[in-house]
Amino acid sequence: MSSESHQTSDLPAQGGQTSVLRRRSWRKLALASLITLLAFTGAAYGLYLKAFADAGSLPLEEAKALSVTVVDRDDRLLRAFTTTEGKWRLPLDPKDVDPHYLKMLFAFEDKRFYSHHGIDPKAVARAVLQMVRHARIVSGGSTLTMQVARLLDGKHERTPGGKMRQMVRALELERALSKTEILKLYLRLAPFGGNLEGVRAASLAYFGKEPRRLSLGESALLVALPQSPEVRRLDRNPEAARRARNRVLNRAVGAHVITAADAEKAKAERIPTIRQAFPMLAPHLAETQVAEHPTEQIIRLTLDRNLQASLEGLATEQARLLGDKVSAAIVVADHQTGEILAQVGSAGYMDSSRQGAVDMATAVRSPGSTLKPFIYGLAFEAGLAHPEMLIEDRPVRFGTYQPKNFDEGYHGTVSIREALSQSFNIPAVRVLARVGPGKLVGRFRRAGVMARFPDKSEPTLAMALGGTGLTLQEMAQLYASLARGGDSITLFDRLDERGRVLAATRVKPLVNAHRLMSPLAAWYVTDILKDAPPPPNAKGGRFAYKTGTSYGYRDAWAIGYDGKYVIAAWVGRPDNSSVPGLLGRTAAAPILFDAFQRISERRTPLQSPPANAIRVTNADLPAPLKRWRDPGDDPVAGHFIEPPVLISFPPDQSEIEESDLGGDALVLKADGGALPLTWLVDGAPIKSDAHARETSWQPASTGFAKLTVIDANGRTDRVSIRLR
Repeated sequence: MSSESHQTSDLPAQGGQTSVLRRRSWRKLALASLITLLAFTGAAYGLYLKAFADAGSLPLEEAKALSVTVVDRDDRLLRAFTTTEGKWRLPLDPKDVDPHYLKMLFAFEDKRFYSHHGIDPKAVARAVLQMVRHARIVSGGSTLTMQVARLLDGKHERTPGGKMRQMVRALELERALSKTEILKLYLRLAPFGGNLEGVRAASLAYFGKEPRRLSLGESALLVALPQSPEVRRLDRNPEAARRARNRVLNRAVGAHVITAADAEKAKAERIPTIRQAFPMLAPHLAETQVAEHPTEQIIRLTLDRNLQASLEGLATEQARLLGDKVSAAIVVADHQTGEILAQVGSAGYMDSSRQGAVDMATAVRSPGSTLKPFIYGLAFEAGLAHPEMLIEDRPVRFGTYQPKNFDEGYHGTVSIREALSQSFNIPAVRVLARVGPGKLVGRFRRAGVMARFPDKSEPTLAMALGGTGLTLQEMAQLYASLARGGDSITLFDRLDERGRVLAATRVKPLVNAHRLMSPLAAWYVTDILKDAPPPPNAKGGRFAYKTGTSYGYRDAWAIGYDGKYVIAAWVGRPDNSSVPGLLGRTAAAPILFDAFQRISERRTPLQSPPANAIRVTNADLPAPLKRWRDPGDDPVAGHFIEPPVLISFPPDQSEIEESDLGGDALVLKADGGALPLTWLVDGAPIKSDAHARETSWQPASTGFAKLTVIDANGRTDRVSIRLR
């Protein structure tokens, strides 16, 4: 056999050896791969066990540490407060976010969010292949659940161990929470640079609006920023933020979330470069409510956000026109329901030159002449007066007290209608002398308002001219009762989580609410006040109102009401210093009229006259109502007659602390009446001096008591008190 044929016969044997070698190589490769896979699996399992051991329990409680928010009646933000660690982290529900944002978020961060169980296998596989190909971590394959896990832990680790810990956490989260709850956590915790956390905080800080309505560019920007929040901070590196936003828009086009044309339009949107201030509406009321309810995260008020913002601007504008250091306050309420719709505490909360941090809506001040309507109202109720009755505006003295009119002049014989509408002082003091300051204070108590006097002194005739202390909020409550036909009402400023009214924490009745005055008396007062002349260039329509100026030009007041709303306005200096020329009619009344105009251009009609109203001229009035008689005047023969007996102390509806008596007896005092006087407590007579107008009574126990005094002519007066 030739050598050629011999070589040919060896070819099959060589082919067999090659095949064997190949099989052996594949076996070695398979074995090596298996060993590698087992090693990887073992390492991964080891990492899992370590991550599971390191993870600990889910820190969900910490995730609840949100910024306290104060919202209006329609859940619109009035003010927010940072968390204890100084973060802006506001509550947000997915339903309150623009749908475009959510679609872009899922397209860019987690396409299969609603189908996976915390870990997306496809995303993890992609991340592993990219890591092998580039020898470094290119993408982490993180789901939104894993990102929430990282945010809860407060660790941003890009190591395999860190990723494994996030996976463990993600699985736990998916078992513990629903998808909506996980998404809600992301919306609240996602970082946006600085102390901004969550989509709502970022939207307010960068766009000045809630995230309910976002443009496509804004939505994409909010999706992009959490990837590198500090590198892409809008106020530091807007160009990096722009590039990241555009990548999100391109991804959204590829996912068919938006069109290419929409993306190009969104890319042209301007990138904001400064942070805006968070809303700070009703700052005084918000701070008080947060302090009084420290455990509540969301505080709902009865305020109307738009009205509040408008009136805060009005107060600031008017105060600046009135001079340096002048502040202003406004309270608006719906007197049909008692809800406070706006409460402005100052002319600029941050304006230290006007002491803007001082809440003048709740500061105790002298009300000036704004109490006169209630004095006349009690006289109308008692049948002592009528709007067309004539009264003397002439010099008069009550002991050592000699009241004077604001203009230092006298106007002779005037009607009570004119005396109230022109705010003459002397007629008001004459009427109060007969009605009794104690009676006026007692009626205020019935309406849930306590007049204050220095050093717990007794009320005097100076009350007619503002000789007491009340707040703007309390004055609004008194006038609200007047607007309701004398029916008392307590004003409210809180709502519960269902939008139901909660009692205001700072306008509390001291006793159960009662009628301030009769419907007839309230209508007589309203009929007079509705004809009060408006200030120059006034707008706001027709309504009943009264102005007042305190002694020394320290306080200017204007309070008015129509058939639905009551508005109280105050102007002055918080330090109680004088403002030369400050008058209620020229300083506070323009605010009042402008405020009514901002509520509505149409006025709700005032109450109709009651059936028993006497609507005649003075000539047709019954004889006792034609002319006012001071105590001691004899309407027939000019002889002196005793004035009616009135209990001057304690005032009606007063509350007396047993500790204030110190074991001593309670002194009872009366004015007027013919001696001797007889005193009774709960219908039983007590010992008294026949020649004195006061006596003492030693209470046997605490509780309610009815005091009665009877003069020699059988005339009586009664008050009810409570001993505590």
